[in-house]
Amino acid sequence: MKALLGKKLGMTQLFDEKTGEVTPVTVLQVGPCPVVQVKTKAAHGYEAVQICYGDVRATTVNLPRRGHFLQAGVAPRRLLREVRVEDASAYQVGQELKVDLFEGEKRVDVVGVSKGRGFAGTVKRHKFHTGSRTHGSRNYRAPGSIGSNSTPNRVFKGQRMPGHMGNVRVTVRNLTVTQVDAANNLLMVHGAVPGARNGLVLVRAANKK
Repeated sequence: MKALLGKKLGMTQLFDEKTGEVTPVTVLQVGPCPVVQVKTKAAHGYEAVQICYGDVRATTVNLPRRGHFLQAGVAPRRLLREVRVEDASAYQVGQELKVDLFEGEKRVDVVGVSKGRGFAGTVKRHKFHTGSRTHGSRNYRAPGSIGSNSTPNRVFKGQRMPGHMGNVRVTVRNLTVTQVDAANNLLMVHGAVPGARNGLVLVRAANKK
């Protein structure tokens, strides 16, 4: 599987020179991602490579991870992820993977962490309808009844209630690759990507086309 780490820079729009149509795109800065470890089926039972991304002060990295990077001869990075591949022998420790890996790819999946919204009620979190504001009603944004009868005499698991909204791992599938800028390590995809600006993302070739 082709996959790289990067960050979301923001959104912009591209104009088609022939038709003049506007395409909203998200600009992603993808790579370069050094290879930290190569796992083979003979040694580890499966084929995979560990890649890293993001600048970080070495003093903020704990000693076990710092030693892991030192053994690979790679400067400590902020993010470390493992990607399954069909043939790990094609990769070497210290090799840098860049955005040109996606040259020729038409669709990609982007994995990121959605924006955190804090504690939210049922109207904002689950799109519940509000109650009446008139005739002395006090049930305007209240969730309403959550229980049941004496049988089973409990609240079912998974009941939609107020709580923490956002800040979860989200995968957006089959985004169209609009442009690959290998000189600046930029990848432009048609559509929105989860997370805030400068949020870290994982970009991989679409596996459910």
